[in-house]
Amino acid sequence: MTSGLELTLLLLGSAVLGVVAFRMLHLPPMLGYLAVGVLIGPHALALADNGTTTQALAEFGVVFLMFSIGLEFSLAQLRAMRRIVFGLGLAQVVLTIVVTVLVSLWTRYLPPSMQIGWQAALALGGALAMSSTAIVSKLLTERLELESEHGRRIIGILLFQDLAVVPLLILIPSLAKPAEELAMTLAWAGIKAAAVLALLLFFGQKLMRKWFNIVVKRRSQELFMLNLLLVTLGAAAITEHAGLSMALGAFVAGMLISETPYKHQVEEDIKPFRDVLLGLFFITIGMLLNVQLVLENWWVVLLLLAVPVMLKFALIALLAKAFGSTDGVAMRTGLALAQAGEFGFVLLSLASGSHLIAPFIIQLVLASMVLSMLVAPFVIANMDKLVMKVATNEWMLQSLQLTQIASRTMATQKHVIIAGFGRSGQSLATLLSEEKLPWYALDLDPERVQEARTAGINVSYGDCTRREALIAAGINRASALVITFADTRLAVKVLHLVHELAPKLPVIVRAHDDTELDVLKKAGATEVVPEALESSLMLASHALVVMGVPLRRVVHRVQAARDERYASLRGFFHGASDIADGTEHNYVRLHSVTLRDDAGAVGRCIAELELDEVGAEVTAVRRGSDRIEPTPETELRAGDVVVLRGTGNAVTRAEGRLLR
Repeated sequence: MTSGLELTLLLLGSAVLGVVAFRMLHLPPMLGYLAVGVLIGPHALALADNGTTTQALAEFGVVFLMFSIGLEFSLAQLRAMRRIVFGLGLAQVVLTIVVTVLVSLWTRYLPPSMQIGWQAALALGGALAMSSTAIVSKLLTERLELESEHGRRIIGILLFQDLAVVPLLILIPSLAKPAEELAMTLAWAGIKAAAVLALLLFFGQKLMRKWFNIVVKRRSQELFMLNLLLVTLGAAAITEHAGLSMALGAFVAGMLISETPYKHQVEEDIKPFRDVLLGLFFITIGMLLNVQLVLENWWVVLLLLAVPVMLKFALIALLAKAFGSTDGVAMRTGLALAQAGEFGFVLLSLASGSHLIAPFIIQLVLASMVLSMLVAPFVIANMDKLVMKVATNEWMLQSLQLTQIASRTMATQKHVIIAGFGRSGQSLATLLSEEKLPWYALDLDPERVQEARTAGINVSYGDCTRREALIAAGINRASALVITFADTRLAVKVLHLVHELAPKLPVIVRAHDDTELDVLKKAGATEVVPEALESSLMLASHALVVMGVPLRRVVHRVQAARDERYASLRGFFHGASDIADGTEHNYVRLHSVTLRDDAGAVGRCIAELELDEVGAEVTAVRRGSDRIEPTPETELRAGDVVVLRGTGNAVTRAEGRLLR
């Protein structure tokens, strides 16, 4: 008999190894958890069973997942995307369930073990209707396609799928009741759900904001975290005692907190709990899979992989087309959402626990869902090639798009190409126009482009990370290129293209801070503008003017800081809040080191220490009440406070050289 501690250690150790392996293969961690569950489960190595302890941990994972979904729930976003969410998204979920129920009617001609009743088909349809928000949103973000036309449709459908889980969590357990009791059970479940939701939403909304204000005023991170767990699990307990799902209560708790000013803090605090417990949930799903049974029926698994994926792709593509999408957009939307999703496992687990679906069918469907998610990253990565081969008008549309960009810029010489037409890009365009300097912008937000084009602005829909778009925008005739989005990975990609197409073209790049300044300069950026340092300069210049410093001297100081590439501003003293985000090792920082009598640096000059070898430098030395500007010949004494500058690792190594 495995103890609770041994089981927990086994699950955690297996999870770490599984996630590391799948990260190395550039596959989603979720698939690593599923693979680990299969391996250690009762049908393989039998190192762990799907007992009470494991199930309890897994259920908490679903609770925190639903809490996170509720936290991201935004009425404003739903209102803005209502046609896609409640039109396209609703149609996709409902029709997937309807098609699954209709297909189940044909199973009456199959052996009894393969037959599916309409209740089981409805639950199965709900599970198959889901797509993986984690996989799809991550890949779209990496491909810079979240704001594209197909990206908006994909996110809208995913948003409705997340919302559809809530009624399905209530519906599926009710389907297990006898047929004569089903109507009454559903009605009673609906009444209880409405009463509990009304109670939580009406009283909870007023109470939540006041209660969080009381907790926050205590200024205790520990208390804030305890309160967060209490609210999440408390709401889950309320709905469970009402005979409903724990996940439903967690979803409502997330909704309530999303309306408070503490939403983003809560999101960061809850993430570790959610990710760890959700990982354990996926391990328990993997434990359900009987590999031997799947291998014996491999042809059925492949059939269940191919048929639902193809049907789902066709259904979504046709619906997207019916809602006004082009062939290319409709196909991309269908390809991105054809796979199964994490909520599909939640609903399948619920249906299994309610004994709605035969264990044999659960095994086969589970295997096909895992395989579909394994295939998804490769399909999405190559969906442009697939669409180009199948959609006959896609080449023409893209060629027309590039032709339009080229025709609009053909007569333009010595213009500035603006990559990204958000707030920064539009501000730059305004200043260039006031100076009568020509410019042209590329952006991937179709609504923004349409609004600006209608107003007569020189902007086109185009991806600046594509060679063809830069050529069409006249990169060989341009006088400069300005990258206005602060994404280092994409900026480096654009810089490489510029180096190939127009190596002498000046490129100005926007960055969040000085973390990637050297990387961007090395990639070929002429100038890098770190927002954090520029805002510091602006704050300082306004403060100096207010204090009576002559404007000419202020301008001179600001320009001097820019000329030295912000060298005097790079690095700052870190505090607890800076370390908490886990990225402190990336930043250039300042660090004070007091030299004791026995410190190795006492009696030696700075040059002897060779701190540049570890990537650090001495910016100042405080001796008593005096501050000394250091030189290589400055001799250090006991009691000196040496101020180091460098990355976190460099400063640590330099401190070791000073003290040992």
